[in-house]
Amino acid sequence: MHHRIKLRTPHIWALSLLVGLGLLTFALAVFASPAQAAPFHQPVSQEDKPSNDFCLACHQEEGIDKSLGEESLPVTINPAQFGLSVHSEEGLVCVDCHTDISDYPHPDVDSKSIRDFQLTFAETCKECHEDQYDAAHDSVHQAAMDEGNENAPLCSDCHNPHTQGRIIGESSGQLSIAARKEVPATCAQCHTEVFDVYKNSVHGSALADGNTDVPTCTDCHGVHNIGDPTTTAFHNNTPALCADCHDNEEIMGKYNLSTQVLETYVADFHGTTTTLFEQQFPGQPINTAVCSDCHGIHDIASTKNPETGIAMQENLLVKCQRCHPDATANFSAAWMGHYEPSPEHYPIVYYVNLFYKFFIPAVLGGMVLFILTDIYRRIVNRVKGVKHA
Repeated sequence: MHHRIKLRTPHIWALSLLVGLGLLTFALAVFASPAQAAPFHQPVSQEDKPSNDFCLACHQEEGIDKSLGEESLPVTINPAQFGLSVHSEEGLVCVDCHTDISDYPHPDVDSKSIRDFQLTFAETCKECHEDQYDAAHDSVHQAAMDEGNENAPLCSDCHNPHTQGRIIGESSGQLSIAARKEVPATCAQCHTEVFDVYKNSVHGSALADGNTDVPTCTDCHGVHNIGDPTTTAFHNNTPALCADCHDNEEIMGKYNLSTQVLETYVADFHGTTTTLFEQQFPGQPINTAVCSDCHGIHDIASTKNPETGIAMQENLLVKCQRCHPDATANFSAAWMGHYEPSPEHYPIVYYVNLFYKFFIPAVLGGMVLFILTDIYRRIVNRVKGVKHA
């Protein structure tokens, strides 16, 4: 019995030591001072980065802001809105953009204004959107920024990084219908007066009613590579720009509109002159009318509008007199517009054309037939030895 007790003694001491260490650890955990205890555990995500939940634990609180000089920058982020954003869907975490932040407290911010703070993120979008970034840097917006206009739009002015939803269809690769409807409102943040004109136009009012067949800002001006619309090149290219939609049979067929607008324009004096001049003197100002000179720019109205529609002769005459001050009612009445003559549109011209389509071939065909028969008779007579008188 004494021998068996002697063999178990080391095990008892070891067990007692482990129990004592466990009790000591528990006591330290319970009675540790607040200064020594960590306030919360920092969860980690990919590559040991702080997760979005870690950031939102503070930033979802209402009314928090950051003082920047005399301005206060709101830093509250709505978790629900961010969760529905394309950045959240793609698995981005806050510190992918806020690369200078990895823990709390955050480093000091040197920016003295909200705009100054936004400008510090001007290069951030390039990390994922290089093509769009490069296109935007060739745009009129970047040109304004380079000239010292710090209010020229940045990526984040059009695309709020915390709430921006998906705007390009994953399968179609095209701008979604919902995104098309929001384009004018986005541009209106800076171009308020232009938006107020556009929303009352035939295009803008149709878009507001849910018709996405009509052009919106980016269809005419581009998306990221927005050019200067005041240049001569943009003005001279207007007919081709309008033809993108008005030559489209699929779209125009829905509204019973002619798809011959570009062809009929090029066939008349204005279009022929514009085309030839642009070919010989590209980029030079031209004084012949293009689409926007007659139809307007952002205020394009239906041609049937009784107040401004140029299908009304009195309205058309006012347009003509801008370039032809001596024009009378007969002047505008002589123009057939973009219609091809038909029984419905300009029937007299149509039937005269139809008459000549048959009359001219008949006359020319008769002359050719007469000449051929005369040659044949002369050959026959020569063979027979008949002499002409």
